[in-house]
Amino acid sequence: MRALRRRLMLAACALPVLLAGCGFQLQGRANLSPVLARVHLQADDAQSDFTAALRRSLRLAGADIVAAPTPGVPTLRVELDDWSERIASVSARNVPREYELTYRVRFAVTQDGQERIASEEVSLTRDLSFDERRALAKEREREALRATLAGELAAVVVQRVSSLR
Repeated sequence: MRALRRRLMLAACALPVLLAGCGFQLQGRANLSPVLARVHLQADDAQSDFTAALRRSLRLAGADIVAAPTPGVPTLRVELDDWSERIASVSARNVPREYELTYRVRFAVTQDGQERIASEEVSLTRDLSFDERRALAKEREREALRATLAGELAAVVVQRVSSLR
């Protein structure tokens, strides 16, 4: 018993060393280049879940978001911010049982009239089971899932934009 405990402790201590030795590191927050220290965020719907999450993610990454386009300041343009749901399956009574929720975003980065990142589209899809007896709870779950997908897409966009040099 004591030998097993000692082996587990040794394995627990060795694992971080092995992971660090192979180059593994947790993603953490994106480190933006000095080019993106200031950025203008342009979106048709400034109040969408995605735009709010993107603004929050950019600020957490250290960007200062300027209100108006400024010479020398890159513009992150949200070209598409689309939320859709599709019925994936129905019951014998023709009542939806499962939905497929998709959040799609297309973005581009320009600076002084030059395209720094060409228009790129990213999307995430999740399934949501539906029970008509719990409609209110499922509606809240749908809204929470929408916000989660928006946050995950914002993290993907910030990660992609952080590659600018």
